[in-house]
Amino acid sequence: MGEIEKSISFDGRDIRLKVGIFAPQASGSVLIQSGDTAVLVTATSASAREGIDFLPLMVDYEERLYAAGRIPGGFLRREGRPGEKAILTSRLIDRPLRPLFPQWLRDEIQIVATTLSMDDRVPPDVLAVTGASIAVVLAKIPFSGPMAAVRVGLVGDDFVINPTYTELEKGDLDLVVAGSPEGVIMVEAGASQLPEQDIIEAIDFGYEAVSDLIEAQQELMAELGIELVKAEPPTVDPTLENFIRDRATTGIKAVLSQYELDKHQRDTALDEIKETEVVAAIKELAETDPIHIAAEANSAAVGNTFKQVTKELMREQIIKEGIRVDGRQLDQVRPITSRVGVLPSRVHGSGLFNRGLTQVMSVVTLGTSGDAQEMDDLHPDVEKRYLHHYNFPPYSVGETKPMRSPGRREIGHGALAERALAPVIPPKEDFPYVIRVVSEVLSSNGSTSMGSVCGSTLSLMDAGVPLMKPVSGAAMGLIKEGEEVRILTDIQGIEDFLGDMDFKVAGTDTGITALQMDMKLTGLPLSVIAQAINQAKPARMHILEKMLSTISEPRSDLSPYAPRLLTMKIDPELIGLIIGPGGKTIKGITEQTGAKVDIEDDGTVIISSTNAENARSARNIIVGMTKKVNQGDVFVGRVTRIIDIGAFVEFLPGKEGMIHISQLADYRVPKVEDEVNVGDEVIVKVRRIDEKGRINLTRLGIHPDEAAAARQASA
Repeated sequence: MGEIEKSISFDGRDIRLKVGIFAPQASGSVLIQSGDTAVLVTATSASAREGIDFLPLMVDYEERLYAAGRIPGGFLRREGRPGEKAILTSRLIDRPLRPLFPQWLRDEIQIVATTLSMDDRVPPDVLAVTGASIAVVLAKIPFSGPMAAVRVGLVGDDFVINPTYTELEKGDLDLVVAGSPEGVIMVEAGASQLPEQDIIEAIDFGYEAVSDLIEAQQELMAELGIELVKAEPPTVDPTLENFIRDRATTGIKAVLSQYELDKHQRDTALDEIKETEVVAAIKELAETDPIHIAAEANSAAVGNTFKQVTKELMREQIIKEGIRVDGRQLDQVRPITSRVGVLPSRVHGSGLFNRGLTQVMSVVTLGTSGDAQEMDDLHPDVEKRYLHHYNFPPYSVGETKPMRSPGRREIGHGALAERALAPVIPPKEDFPYVIRVVSEVLSSNGSTSMGSVCGSTLSLMDAGVPLMKPVSGAAMGLIKEGEEVRILTDIQGIEDFLGDMDFKVAGTDTGITALQMDMKLTGLPLSVIAQAINQAKPARMHILEKMLSTISEPRSDLSPYAPRLLTMKIDPELIGLIIGPGGKTIKGITEQTGAKVDIEDDGTVIISSTNAENARSARNIIVGMTKKVNQGDVFVGRVTRIIDIGAFVEFLPGKEGMIHISQLADYRVPKVEDEVNVGDEVIVKVRRIDEKGRINLTRLGIHPDEAAAARQASA
């Protein structure tokens, strides 16, 4: 393959492609670049392994710190395991790519996207998504593409394609749209409570740019003489499918129409039909006619075929009758209950949210600025003060599995819930706490991520976090058969598993704060997406009403076990004074008062303690250390040390001066102890501050009014 370079422009922002230069042994590779951000994306494939009944697609996004001219920290001085942002980017690439591979494909496919260079303006993630499509096309893997992705920002009243980090920070929208020639295939968004219509227009605006990128890929394919691989699926003998369909259809229909059955009862009933009507019949047939279908009827084939028949019948019921397997109408939400304060006040806030059989408990912990998460990656954010973590234990679906560290799914769901709540978290100036929410999925039957959003809102309000607005969320589904389309509100597990779309919408009563749409189709028109967004609003409002009937506003008081924060501002030049050599001074304040002290670069001091008096003591010490003292100021102090020529007095917390023996009284004092002793309270005036900053005090010449004012100030 020869070297080819191609450029596409969006409002003066170029995307440049380089093919045939890098990674010659990969099946397909492209360097995709915008500004000084460059991502190498490769695609390789291998023949299917024996016994695989799924698509073994692996997508890895790699960040190298050399891309930003940095050397990794730590002992090894090399990159370690991928961070949260890298994992989320891997998911962002995977989600629009996976539906475009044929369902029957079993070849091993690996996509690796590596950021080789990065400036501080252009995010690399959407470049990697588009690059993955190009690499797959060049690798000649069966694929219903090309596919591309762009980011849409909202700066003022104008939509912007692929905004810079600065524009994203200042704007009200961060929307990623991915699409194929057939329509939109993935949406990911965070928004500052934008109306539904604004979001719909942004998706439409983004898909226009996606279409341009798809066209550029098609032109590149023409230049290289490459055509999309449209391999035919393997031929399958329909005998087994017809056998199962004939024997199981009546029973499956009967189960799907028993709307009173819960998830466990329905699954048990379907398993019983499979065993009695299908498996038993195959065993009997094998004894009398061993060369018939029994030869093909292994357990995997039977299970997959039975699932396919169940899927068709469930979808047919929804399309023709408009009734779902639990008897709900298409736009109906499952029963909702919620509680707050479900755990003792040792935790700072808790909420329990139930929607049908889905149950999520969210727990809030309030921390100090030192608890913020440091972001050690290529991106401009240096820390995060609102964190949302999501856990999905096996018991939530009645299974037994080894407990592992969070996987990509857990990290993705936690990030979505975090994005949904972030726009309503109060600014640091109003609520200086670091906030961590952990959502524990206790029972799952669909839409646990949106259950986490609702549970987290409840727990934050229970913790006394002054949210700007409460947030709720709902997951929308889709059944599409030919031209017939049905949008489902609040999908449950079977509708997610056997349906075509999972579209999560979160927001307040004002507007949308987060979106995430994934599908199994190869594209949808904007009209269907708009219908799903609009149908989600009444569902969100209904859920929000139920939540607010449990707790209508944030509590006025924090948990007695939550830290009490006091904030103050000092001159940044005095930060070193508070910290002291090797941190000695600040450690001393903590040991003396029991309060934790954090100082930021701008001079903001945050003092925390579960005991308010301890926090005030620490603040008084810092006030004393940083207060500017002028000649003539009068204070109430306490004698701390005595030497032959005078006494040292602490007149402000952490600040001392000396009274010379000649300044103790207006007469000759033979011995310091004749006038004062350690621990005595004395009224002193600043007599002089020398060139080294040493403070000389006196007891002479203090007017009674000055003394009274000093006593009142120290009270």
